[in-house]
Amino acid sequence: MNDLSQLRQKAIENWDLIIHNKVPVIYIGMASCGRAAGAMEVLRAVEETLNASSHVARIVEVGCIGPCYLEPLMDIQMPGEARVSFANVTPQNAREIIQEVIIEKKTYSKKAIGFLSADGQRKPEGIPAFFDIPMLKSQVRLVLRNCGFINPEEIDHYLARDGYLGLIKALQMPPEAVLNEVRESGLRGRGGSGFPTSKKWEICRNNPGDTKYLICNADEGDPGAFMNRSLIEGDPHAVLEGMLIAAYAIGATHGYIYIRAEYPLAIERLRKAIQQMTEYGLLGDRILDTDFHFQITLKEGAGAFVCGEETALIASIEGKRGMPRSRPPFPASQGLFGKPTVINNTETLGTLPNILRNGSEWYRQFGCQGNYGTKTFSLAGKVVRTGLIEVPLGTTLRQVIFDIGGGTKKPFKAVQTGGPSGGCLPASSLDLPLDYESLKAAGSIMGSGGLIVMDEDTCVINLAQYFLNFTKNESCGKCTPCRLGSMRLVEILDRISRGEGELEDIDALKRLGETIQKGSLCGLGQTVPNPVITTIRYFEKEYLEHIQNHVCKANVCKELIEFRIDAEKCTGCHQCSKVCPVDAITGKVKEKHIIDPDKCIHCRACFETCRFDAIYNAKSLEKMQAVTE
Repeated sequence: MNDLSQLRQKAIENWDLIIHNKVPVIYIGMASCGRAAGAMEVLRAVEETLNASSHVARIVEVGCIGPCYLEPLMDIQMPGEARVSFANVTPQNAREIIQEVIIEKKTYSKKAIGFLSADGQRKPEGIPAFFDIPMLKSQVRLVLRNCGFINPEEIDHYLARDGYLGLIKALQMPPEAVLNEVRESGLRGRGGSGFPTSKKWEICRNNPGDTKYLICNADEGDPGAFMNRSLIEGDPHAVLEGMLIAAYAIGATHGYIYIRAEYPLAIERLRKAIQQMTEYGLLGDRILDTDFHFQITLKEGAGAFVCGEETALIASIEGKRGMPRSRPPFPASQGLFGKPTVINNTETLGTLPNILRNGSEWYRQFGCQGNYGTKTFSLAGKVVRTGLIEVPLGTTLRQVIFDIGGGTKKPFKAVQTGGPSGGCLPASSLDLPLDYESLKAAGSIMGSGGLIVMDEDTCVINLAQYFLNFTKNESCGKCTPCRLGSMRLVEILDRISRGEGELEDIDALKRLGETIQKGSLCGLGQTVPNPVITTIRYFEKEYLEHIQNHVCKANVCKELIEFRIDAEKCTGCHQCSKVCPVDAITGKVKEKHIIDPDKCIHCRACFETCRFDAIYNAKSLEKMQAVTE
C-alpha cells in the first residue's frame, strides 16, 4: 500500500496545480450528452482560438455534471479565481468567451450561469454559485460527486479526490466486516427491486467453493434512462473500486462488466480505467500487497433488453442465447458457469466506495427509514430542465419534477417511473415519496431510475402502446404469457387508438395483464403489463373517451385526427406551412391558410407550431359536440 500512497500524494499535488492554477483551465463537458449537443465542435473552436492567439491554457475534458439541457457546458478558471460556467455554448460562443476572458482578461459576460470555487479563490460578482442553480440546489451528490469535476480518463484525478481510499480501508478489514458495514448501511440494489445488497453477498459468500464471480450489470436498456452510462462516462473508477470492494467481501477472484455495445464512450473509458488500474497494482495478484486477487473482463452485450435480467445476462456471458431460466437456484447460489455469483447494478457498485470510506452511519443520514442513501434519476420527457439528478430516497415526485425539473410548460399530466416495466402515475401522486415500497403500492416500480414526464399533450393509450411495443419486441419468447400476451395487449391498444375499441376491451386488458404478471417466467414478463394496468387505473376516463366517443383529446392518435385551420384565428404567419413535411398547407403570407386532409399525415408539427391556436382537430370537435347534443 506504500506505493499507492506515494502515487496518491503525487496525484494530489498534480490536482492542486489544477485547482490553484497558474494558467487558465478550461473544462468542457465531454460525455455523450455534451457530444450530442456539439461539445466536440466547441473543443475544436477552443483549441483553434488558443493556438491562433499563442495563449497557454489547460483543457480538462470532464463528464456530465447533470443539467443536460444546458449542454454543451464549458467552464473557465482563471488563475486565483473561481471556476465559471457557461451554458449552451456554440463554437462561436466559445471563441468569443476565450477572447473576452482569457485573451483580453475582461470581466465575465452575461453568458456565465454560475461559479464553482475552492478555498483561496476569488469569486466573481453578479454570478450565482453553480449549485444554487434551481436544478442542482436540492440535490445531494454522493454517487455523482466526481462527475463534471474530474477527467474520467485520468486515474490521478480520481486518486486526488479520495479515490481508492474505500478499497484501502476494506482491505484492512476482514471480509466479514466489510459485508457487515454494507449491511449496517442499509444499501439496497439500485437496479430495480431494491433487494438488500448485503443479503445477496452473504448468500454467495456462505456458499461452498473457491470460485465465485462478481458481475457489474451495466446493461441499461430502458428508453429514456442514462444514469449508469453517465456514471461510467464521468467516473469509471468509482464503479471499478466498488467492484473490488464487493469482490473482496464475497471472496470473488474474477469479475465481469456486462455493458451494451451501444455505449462506445463508456466502454472506451472503462478500458482505459482498467488498464490504469493494472499499471497501479489495483488489479491482478496480491492487490496492494495483500492476499486479494482479482481480474475484470469487459463483456459487450448486443443490446437485448432481456439481458438486463440476471439469469439471461449470465447466459449471454456464457456464450448462450440471452434467455432467463427458472429460479431457484438463484445466481448467488448457482450462477455464472454454475458457480456462486453476485450481480450488482452499476450505481450500487459506484456507491460502495462512499460507504467504506465514510462509514455506514454516515451513509444512513441520507434517505428515509428502510430506504437509505441517494438515488440517481434521468429526468426526461416534457419537463423543462432535463438531465441527470441525484436525490435522497424519499424525495417526492413533486420536488423532483417541479423544484428540480422546473415542471412542464403545459399542464402536468403524468410521470412514468421505472421505464417500460414501470407505471404511469398521475398528478394526484405528485406527493408520493420516491422509495421502493411507495412506488410499488402505487402500481409502479423504482427500476433503474428513469423518469419520463408527460403533459396534457400526451395520450396515455399512445404511451402504453409505445412501451408495450418495446417490451413485445424485446421479449425473448421463452414463455407463452409474455410472448403472446404482450402481442394481444398491443393489438387491443391499437384497436382502441383507432377508435375501434369496445367497452369489453378494458376488462380484457386487465385480465390479460394479471395473467401475464402471474404466469411470466422473469421480471421482464411480470412487469410488461404495468403501463397498461396503471393507465387504466388512473386514466380510465381517457380509455372511455377513445372507445365511446372516438376522441383523443391529446390529438395524438392519428386515426382520430383531422387537422383544420380556423380562418378567424389564422393570421397568415406562414409558420405552419414551413414546418409541414409534406406540403399539405397552402396559403400566402398574411392570408388565411388551408390544410389538405388528403396530404396531411397527422404529424402534429403544425399544431405544435401555431401560436394562435388556429389549428384544431375537427374530428374531436365534431364528436364532442355530438356527445354534448
